[in-house]
Amino acid sequence: MAKLPKAITKLVEEFEKLPGIGPKSAQRLVFYLLRVPESKVQDFANRLVDLKKNTVLCHLCHHVSETDPCSICDDLNRDPKKILVVEEPLDLIAVESSDKYDGFYHVLHGVISPLNNIGPDQIYLYSLLDRLSGVEELILATNPTMEGEATALYITQLIKESGKFNDLKITRIGHGLPIGADIEYADGVTIARALEGRRGM
Repeated sequence: MAKLPKAITKLVEEFEKLPGIGPKSAQRLVFYLLRVPESKVQDFANRLVDLKKNTVLCHLCHHVSETDPCSICDDLNRDPKKILVVEEPLDLIAVESSDKYDGFYHVLHGVISPLNNIGPDQIYLYSLLDRLSGVEELILATNPTMEGEATALYITQLIKESGKFNDLKITRIGHGLPIGADIEYADGVTIARALEGRRGM
């Protein structure tokens, strides 16, 4: 069997680490890059470096942005009495595309998943408590998966046990999102229905 050059095998291994990329897809990507002009590959490499250099996490909501605070947290027209909690930045983008939500966000960057050794300390969970002063409704929009539900319940219990936010209404997105579905893949109409059908926790 013919051996591939180390430069190819090492890059294939790196692509395989990306979510949703298996060995065959990784090989196809590498061999595609081999065919394109070197200038295009250099442009691609520069974009990857720019990705890390020119993005920051908003210190308030933890959304990925070019500025800190992000444009959403800096928007004076948004409703400061509502915070919507999502798992990932892509979920935030999906909710924004529905044009049905005018409050602020909190991005966890994951969910509590003991099987994957991810606890509350590994996601942006506790910083949420620092943002609840003056908030009237907290909308938990974690995905309707076992981990998403567990994270929503943990947040609810944490807030109730703190005893500081007795007047805070905690709701969970409802109808429109099937069990096991990810928010980032839902269309705007489905997300709008989920927001309208939210229920108390």
